[in-house]
Amino acid sequence: MADRSSAEPKPWLRSFHQSTPGAPRLLCLPHAGGSASFFFSVSKALSPAVDVRGVQYPGRQDRQHETPARSIQELAQGVFDALDHEEDTPLVLFGHSMGAVVGFELARLLENAGRPPAVLIVSGRRGPAIERVDTVHKGDDASVIAEVTKLGGTDSQLLEDEEIQQIILPVLRADYYAIETYQRTPGPRLSCPFVVMTGDADPRVTPDEARIWAEETEGAFELEVYPGGHFFLVAQQEAVVARIEATLRELGSGAGAVV
Repeated sequence: MADRSSAEPKPWLRSFHQSTPGAPRLLCLPHAGGSASFFFSVSKALSPAVDVRGVQYPGRQDRQHETPARSIQELAQGVFDALDHEEDTPLVLFGHSMGAVVGFELARLLENAGRPPAVLIVSGRRGPAIERVDTVHKGDDASVIAEVTKLGGTDSQLLEDEEIQQIILPVLRADYYAIETYQRTPGPRLSCPFVVMTGDADPRVTPDEARIWAEETEGAFELEVYPGGHFFLVAQQEAVVARIEATLRELGSGAGAVV
């Protein structure tokens, strides 16, 4: 496999639709095993008023020949390095599941650099202060596939194909290792507002666990609970997109931090 350090930073970011000049940016960070294309429909719904960019982690789709990252901090740093820090439009981060924690660590990097995001939107993940022992990454292939199937993030028929399994499993194992060994390091609260979304039947996070995200910000905090499981945002896409649109409207012209 190719050495990830030799890759140009731009492969980390994907744009699917044209946006109007000066449009606010929504940076979307996918779940474990996920790719930038997971957010294609979100981009379609919000463009051209919003510049939607999906993050493509190494090891998947057109980056499948790169070694997957083994830590959340490595993923966050890769995205940080790929951003154009000269742009002066508001940046909103939107991360789902593992992507929520990558977004959180990315927000910390941006804040430390003096360019905090305008808003951090996270979904499908408990607050990082909650410690839990998860061992999916230690299981055999069947148990990893069973976990993904239970959460509903990947078409179960695809996972029955042995060739596809050989492509997906190394990425899934690396991602699960990264998120299951992640520990929040001590640090100050973020200054940006948080919008937290969760499904009322998510087997991996309860509404009370999602509310713990409030401990991570000095800014405003809102919790939205939707019908559905871990991937509620697929079935509830219209409502989720409407909430994102409302968040962007609340920024107003020139409001919030920019990068």
